[in-house]
Amino acid sequence: MPSIHIAPSILAADFSRLGEQIEQINQTAARWIHVDVMDGRFVPNITMGQLVVSALKRVTARVLDVHLMVIEPNSMIESFAEAGATQLTVHYEVCADLFRTVTLIKRAGCAAGVAINPHTPVAMLLPILPLLDHVVVMTVSPGAGGQKLIPQTLPKIRELRDFANQMQPNLNIVIDGGVNVETLETVIRAGGNVLVAGASVFKDDAIVQNHAMLTQIAHQMTQI
Repeated sequence: MPSIHIAPSILAADFSRLGEQIEQINQTAARWIHVDVMDGRFVPNITMGQLVVSALKRVTARVLDVHLMVIEPNSMIESFAEAGATQLTVHYEVCADLFRTVTLIKRAGCAAGVAINPHTPVAMLLPILPLLDHVVVMTVSPGAGGQKLIPQTLPKIRELRDFANQMQPNLNIVIDGGVNVETLETVIRAGGNVLVAGASVFKDDAIVQNHAMLTQIAHQMTQI
């Protein structure tokens, strides 16, 4: 299984102090910064776009993990790649031709991922799994931060890890939703290795300390 790490989600950041908080992330062991792009159509909220990604690119060397929660991802792939996205994730639920979309992402020079909502079966990804760099398992309904992890999504993580071991051993399984001190061990045991954490990293503006605590828990799991 690929190595385990914590990816801060800037959806939980204080956008009036985003530059300052990114500098705090730069002081952590974080490898990825998770960027949720919402269009107000696939999910109710509208968040950030290419300008934010471009600004992040100028102030951090971390992987910019851009999660497109949008109805028409194909129209945005090139512009987000040009803005500085390192990798792009699209949702299975909106892609009429997932092979074409993944090809567009890779042609744009980005690592390619697909996200599945809590109700979407893992089996739907099997035809394309060998082509993916990562899969995002949504453990909450997409569209808002601060939700509690849905326990019924845990078997999906285990199932996906089993398939990945057979078909794509280097696949990163990204867990997005409700990751905190209480749930971290559970999702790692299920097979997740990239844990997207929003409120649990940014709470109390103690970003460095919070990330270090989550990382320590994850590290301890690898020793068991």
